[in-house]
Amino acid sequence: MAKTDYKSIDEYHNAFSGEALERMQQIRAAIKEIAPEAEEVISYQIPAFRIGKKFLVYYCAFPGHLTLSSPWSEALLRHFEADLKGMKVSKSAIRLPLDKPLPLALIREIVAFRKQEVEG
Repeated sequence: MAKTDYKSIDEYHNAFSGEALERMQQIRAAIKEIAPEAEEVISYQIPAFRIGKKFLVYYCAFPGHLTLSSPWSEALLRHFEADLKGMKVSKSAIRLPLDKPLPLALIREIVAFRKQEVEG
């Protein structure tokens, strides 16, 4: 059975290797770059970042893809509609396939947008 009692993002990352781990580390670094004040936590047993009591963004790994998630606002989904075209997107998750380049610039923009929403 998969481990489900992670206490830190480092502990979560240590359960992975290879491409998934490398990409999660890149996402984590991008989030810290955009929102250095965000606190790293585990929520729903996945890595999450929050500012104060509000969650900024979550991410996690699955076989074949990573997911960047949050309860996305309609404004965010509209703003990034063209950038997200061709990706699997729901009201709470953006699927990032491991067989395609990681869109780090887009991830940074999404985190910056979410930061404005959280702080606003």
